[in-house]
Amino acid sequence: MSKQPFDPKRRLRSCLFVVLGAATLLAGCAGIAPPDAKGLLLRADQALGASTVKTLSFSAAGAGGVFGQARKPGGNWPWMNYAHLARGFDYGNNAMREEYSRSRADMPAGQIASVQKVTGFARDRWSWGAAGPSFAAVPMLWEQRLHDLWTSPHGVVIGARQHGAVAGRLSEGGQTFGTLTFTVPGLVTATAWLDDAGRVVRVDSRLPNPVLGDTEVTTRYSDYQLRDGVQFPMRIQQAQGGHPVFDLRVSEVQVNPALDISVPENVRTFTERVIAEKVADGVWFLGGGSHNSVLVEMSDHVVLVEAPLHDARVSAVLAEVAKLAPGKPMQTVINTHHHFDHAGGLRAVIAEGATLVTSQLTKPYYERVMAQPNTVAPDSLAKSGRKPKILGVDTHLALVDGERRIDIHAIQGSQHSDGFLMVHLPQSRLLIEADAYNPAPPGSPPPARPSDSNVNLVENIERLQLQVDRILPLHGRMVRYGELLTAIGRP
Repeated sequence: MSKQPFDPKRRLRSCLFVVLGAATLLAGCAGIAPPDAKGLLLRADQALGASTVKTLSFSAAGAGGVFGQARKPGGNWPWMNYAHLARGFDYGNNAMREEYSRSRADMPAGQIASVQKVTGFARDRWSWGAAGPSFAAVPMLWEQRLHDLWTSPHGVVIGARQHGAVAGRLSEGGQTFGTLTFTVPGLVTATAWLDDAGRVVRVDSRLPNPVLGDTEVTTRYSDYQLRDGVQFPMRIQQAQGGHPVFDLRVSEVQVNPALDISVPENVRTFTERVIAEKVADGVWFLGGGSHNSVLVEMSDHVVLVEAPLHDARVSAVLAEVAKLAPGKPMQTVINTHHHFDHAGGLRAVIAEGATLVTSQLTKPYYERVMAQPNTVAPDSLAKSGRKPKILGVDTHLALVDGERRIDIHAIQGSQHSDGFLMVHLPQSRLLIEADAYNPAPPGSPPPARPSDSNVNLVENIERLQLQVDRILPLHGRMVRYGELLTAIGRP
C-alpha cells in the first residue's frame, strides 16, 4: 500500500471529528451523571416537609417478628400480633419513645396468648424502659431505637442533610430511584431511596448487633397520605437480618407534638453490676441483672455457663471472674441456646480465647454469623482478630477435669428453642437452665395451668435420671428443685 502524502487539512478534519465525538460522549454522560445531593434533599424536603418537622409521632397496628428469638437457628423471627404500636421521634435531641402491646400469633388451639406491654425510650447512648412507676436501664437497645429514629421517613432526610449524604442511583423492578447515603458514626449507615416525587420509599441500613455484627435492615414505606400537614406513609414494612420484623398500618400522625424524653438519673448513672454467690465448692452464681451466668472453677482454668446480652454485661462478668479465680484463664463458655439475649456476650468471651460450646444444630449458625464483619461499631471480637473455636453438642458432652465434672445435655421436645441445652453438675447436684423455668417471686401461688416448658424440663430431668437439689436459672433467683415440682402441680 502506497503512503499518502501529508495533508494538513485532512489532519485538521480528523482532529475536529475526535473533539466533536468526545464532546458528544461527554454530553451523553452528563445525562446519566449521578444526581446532586442538594437537589435530591430539596426534592425530598418539598415532598415530605422534613425541614418543618422537629418532632413526630405515629400510631399503628399490624404484625411483626421478635428479632433474635427464632426457634430454629437462622429461621424466621416468631410472629406477633401488634394491637398497638406508637413511636415518637425527637430529631433535635436524638431521642425517641416507643410503646406497644403484642401477643403471639401462633398460639396452639385452646390457649390464650398473653399480652406483652412495653414502654421504652432512648436518647443519645442511653436506653431505658418503664418498670412500673420507675425506669430501668436497657443498654442493649439504644442502637436499635436510634436506628429507627434516623431511618424514619423524615429522620432519614434530616440525617442525610446533617451527615453530608452522597447522592446516587439504584434500580428495582425496572424503576430508577435517586439515593442518599450517609453514616451516623458508630450507629448506622443508611441509603434512602427516593421516588420521582421525592418521597422516601425504601431505606437500606446497617447497624451493629452483639450477635450478628453488621446487620442489614430494609425498611419500605408506601401509601403516602397528607396527615397533619406533612406526607407520611400509611404502611411500614421492615426486615432485619434477612427476616421480616414489621408489617404495620398507620392510623394517626402528629407533627411537632410535645415530647419530653429526658434521661432518668438512675439510667444516666447505670453501670453493670455483678453479684457473685458461692453455691458450692468452685461454683458461683453470677447475678445482679436481668440475666445470670454461672462460673465453674476447674483445676487450671474456668468455665462460664452463659454470656448474655452484650459486651458491657459480659465485661463486668469477666472482671468478677478474675477476682473469684485469679490467674485461671477462661477456657470454655457454654451457651444454652441461640436467642440473642442469651448469646449477645459470646463474642466478648471468645475474644478472650474461650472455646464456645453450643448445640450441634446451632454450631453452623454461629460459625456463619461470627464470621460476619463488624464495622459500624467494632466490638471486642472484631478488635481482637481472633477466629472463633466452636464445639457442637449432639445429645451429651462431659467436661471432666480431675474430680470436677460438667455434663451438658440436650433438652428434648422443648417448644422454646431447637438446640436447647442444660448443664448438670453431678457432684453438687445442681442444674443450670435458661428459659425452661423462670422461678416466680417467693411465695407466689402455683399457676392455674402448668407451663409446658416447666413440664418439659421435669420430663427431661427424669428421663436422664439427674440428681438435682437446686436449680440455678439464668433468669431470676436460685431455688430448690421442689419449687419447680410445685409449679407443675406435683405434691
